[in-house]
Amino acid sequence: MVWDMPEPVEETKVIASSSASGQIIAAGIVIAFCYFASTILMTLMVAVLMAYFLDPVVTALEKIRIPRALGSLLIVLVTLAMIAFVGWSLIDRLDQFGQDWPKYRAPLQSAVGAVESRMASLEAHVSEIEPSQGSTPRVLAVSDSHPVREAILGKLGSLSEFFFAVTFVPFLVFFMLAGKRQVWHATMQMFPASERTEVKDTLTDVTQVLRSYLVGTALVGLTLVIASWLFFWALGLDFPFLTGLVSGLCNLIPYLGAVLSWVPPLFIGLKQFHSVSSFVGICAMLTLFHIVTANLLIPALVGWRVRLNAVALTVSLLFWGWMWGALGLILAIPITAVLKVICDHVEGWQPVGRWLSA
Repeated sequence: MVWDMPEPVEETKVIASSSASGQIIAAGIVIAFCYFASTILMTLMVAVLMAYFLDPVVTALEKIRIPRALGSLLIVLVTLAMIAFVGWSLIDRLDQFGQDWPKYRAPLQSAVGAVESRMASLEAHVSEIEPSQGSTPRVLAVSDSHPVREAILGKLGSLSEFFFAVTFVPFLVFFMLAGKRQVWHATMQMFPASERTEVKDTLTDVTQVLRSYLVGTALVGLTLVIASWLFFWALGLDFPFLTGLVSGLCNLIPYLGAVLSWVPPLFIGLKQFHSVSSFVGICAMLTLFHIVTANLLIPALVGWRVRLNAVALTVSLLFWGWMWGALGLILAIPITAVLKVICDHVEGWQPVGRWLSA
């Protein structure tokens, strides 16, 4: 009689260890690709989000007998015109702010001087507590470098990459909108016939999640910008629209937005306000805007489709912010929401999806 021998425990451990090592290596390759191909991926992600946001308008034009390609072209052109108008308005405000910069420089220098004097006083007290050591001569290094020139030259590379990426976004958005059906059909053909139903359901859920997030975030951002603008206008703050736009958009960032939204009005208010109570009132009102947004507007407008727990949200903001900088903070939530939808539809990954929304 031939007995079936059980698989040795050592061999099972080796197989499990090799599988875990392979997964770690694959994850490292993906992270390295996301880091080194950041310009391409960020451009593609921005184009995808804009296409999801504009697709309902193109579909509405298609229902009134306008060809999809023509409707896509019209929507892209109108969007570019709106962005150009807003950009021109901001440039005009920034130019006016640059002319008034000497008025802000004096109070800013006095504030910095007060902080430096406090730090010098603190260092003097600390040096009195520390044991005396032999005085060592200080060597002053004279450098002929120009920090401003070096900073500008250092940023030219990143600015050229930024403008190079921006020029591709309108073309990508147009092709995605105009060729939506062809792209959808080609995507389905990449999977076996037995898996296409599940893939279709996954892509449908991804569409609903991204569209819900984009529309809700746009409405929340518009509400925050208008509320901040009216608040700064009522206070008599200089450049209320520019300050309200920057502060309102900063307020959209989870957790950090409550603090980041303080910076523009506090900086602008250095010339006008000279009491601590004025700045405390501004910070308190902007914090109230953030609390109302986080607890009322986002749950009502974004809805139940984008549900990520606090830990997953914080980790995603840290990771994508480290990976892609400021734009990573903006893309962190939609990327994590899409990953959650994929985990919910892939067998074996459902626990990860449940953890993301727990």
